[in-house]
Amino acid sequence: MIMARKIAPAWNRAFTPAHRTRCRYVVMKGGAGSGKSCDTAQFYIRRLMTEPGRNLLCVRKTDDSNRDSTYAELCSAINRLGVRACWTEHLSPLGLSCINGNRVIFRGMFDARQREKTKSITVDNGSITDIWLEEATEFCREDFEILDDRLRGELPDGLFYQIRLTFNPVSSSHWIKRTFFDIESPDVFTHHSTYLDNRFCDAAYARRMERRRALDPEGYRIYGLGEWGETGGLILTNFLVHSFHEKEGAWDGESAGQDFGFNHANAILLLGYKDGEVYIRREIYAREKDTAELIETANAALWPKHIAMYCDSAEPDRIKTWRGAGYNARAALKGAGSVNAQIDWLKGRRIHIDPSCSNTIREIQSWRWQKNRETGGYMDAPVEVEDDAMAALRYGVEGWRMLRAGKFVQVRI
Repeated sequence: MIMARKIAPAWNRAFTPAHRTRCRYVVMKGGAGSGKSCDTAQFYIRRLMTEPGRNLLCVRKTDDSNRDSTYAELCSAINRLGVRACWTEHLSPLGLSCINGNRVIFRGMFDARQREKTKSITVDNGSITDIWLEEATEFCREDFEILDDRLRGELPDGLFYQIRLTFNPVSSSHWIKRTFFDIESPDVFTHHSTYLDNRFCDAAYARRMERRRALDPEGYRIYGLGEWGETGGLILTNFLVHSFHEKEGAWDGESAGQDFGFNHANAILLLGYKDGEVYIRREIYAREKDTAELIETANAALWPKHIAMYCDSAEPDRIKTWRGAGYNARAALKGAGSVNAQIDWLKGRRIHIDPSCSNTIREIQSWRWQKNRETGGYMDAPVEVEDDAMAALRYGVEGWRMLRAGKFVQVRI
């Protein structure tokens, strides 16, 4: 066993109770910048190095998102603790191995095939004893039950099973709230943290949160203070998250929408229209990527080039670059009242979202109307924060909205 004193890190004291609990479910709700994911990664590296026979399964809704989240956090923790010599990184498949035989495995849960693969995971040393669900609000209840069933069987003395959920709360109607916060259980440990609890939070980030409090009080409640979002004021509630089959020629219409960004996200959505209902089929969602890098991402994802892609008309140069790369990019029409007209159109039909579109799901669950500070009522204007996928959705349906009912045109270049 590796000596614990050799890997004693600087901890955030706010998380000490979560380190000590032996409850099966550790549910860590918090605001952005609270340090919960960073602390969780550091906690697991220490646990795996000091407790032989433990193995960790890290899960995101989509498998690819592990690379830039859970895997990156764990590698950073290894570097901070100065224990690089004790770990081996594996990129295909993604994984980490400790010199004591303990392992970290990464999986997604976005379709039936991935769920089946998760059920059949085996390890050479010990058992899967720990599961980390990062961005846990992305998961449906069925996903969680499959993972929960995975932790069963007798363990050697001293070991126990534990599932940790880390997330920013979104809607107060979410199953996580009903399951873990509304009902008391001796098997559940809940924890709440904010950026104010993070002693490593820099002053510039704290000032950013203060600006957000002034601009978007409801968003600050969720992402700043880590409180559950109100169901009142949500713009779209007529959506379903589920897997749906795509067949050639199955759609009455196909389209894409793109909201340009760099520091805030650049969002691209692939959409389908069938029997009067909208289907959000795929997403590209990235920050700090220029247009050339995004085009490379789209090419690698085999994004269909012939489908009309409606883009933010404020950046014609970017639209021209996309067209130069062979994509059927065009400017989305804008005008007085267009945003509310697009929202009204979307509210009038059911919206289906593929589970792999995790960022779209996160945004639609928190997209809400601005609140009048004097009256407390809601105004006819959306909060313009964390709405990049929603803008892409609005642009993407514009061609259908402007056409006569039942008439769909597939534009090709």
